[in-house]
Amino acid sequence: MTTPNLLLDRYAAQEAIEAAWTDRSLLDQADTRAAIEHVIEELDKGHLRVAEPPAEAGGDWKINEWVKKAVILYFPIRPMTTQQVGPFEFHDKMQLKTDYAAQHVRVVPPAVARYGAFLAPGVILMPSYVNIGAYVGEGTMVDTWATVGSCAQVGKHVHLSGGVGLGGVLEPVQAAPVIIEDGAFIGSRCILVEGCRIGSEAVIGAGVTITGNTRIIDVTSDTGQEYRSYVPPRSVVIPGSVAKTFPAGEFQVPCALIIGQRKASTDLKTSLNEALREHNVSV
Repeated sequence: MTTPNLLLDRYAAQEAIEAAWTDRSLLDQADTRAAIEHVIEELDKGHLRVAEPPAEAGGDWKINEWVKKAVILYFPIRPMTTQQVGPFEFHDKMQLKTDYAAQHVRVVPPAVARYGAFLAPGVILMPSYVNIGAYVGEGTMVDTWATVGSCAQVGKHVHLSGGVGLGGVLEPVQAAPVIIEDGAFIGSRCILVEGCRIGSEAVIGAGVTITGNTRIIDVTSDTGQEYRSYVPPRSVVIPGSVAKTFPAGEFQVPCALIIGQRKASTDLKTSLNEALREHNVSV
């Protein structure tokens, strides 16, 4: 439970950040810089999030615009430094996360997570990348060469397969980040960007691309119900295409197809591949 002192600190930090967002000269003041650094520390510890899940199923996520502003304002107050990690050298403004053992997080070389990203206990990072402002829930697997972009929100017990790309969404500050809800399975080489939201326990087949404008068509219904940037919970989704007319003629453009619902028999992570095989879809 949040303590009154922490709430007071958060309120004061929000006021300082909103003021600096309007007047960037305030970034030279020690109090402003301390407020920004406080927010990034809170993000790193998981005490604060760029987006908060709804209190009830089916509700809307709350976007904390002022927190995104703090992430953006953190860059200009950070100096460039050189970091040595074994034989590797980095030259950047951001520090890397450390002390994984105490956080009960497994990190396989050469996985990298930036300071300001939260990794819950039980997270496994195969060689992958997690950017500042991201939140990764407990028990989630971030597989080889997967990327979790700035401010992306990933729930509990999610599987991000090899090469998955979750886009970063910093600006505009009112824009929702990419959101992957609890228990979802994201197949190899999927690209999920522009604040799309994947509902809980959904299964996204290999190679699906979803942007803010992607047509997501439920082909199991007579009407072919459509969604934009949102996949309902427990949906099984594969890549598809639809015809679109251009001045040069009619061509096929990408879309995503909801071909069914995940069955109760595929609730275990070890059985998730079956959710796709039941529909003759590769993982």
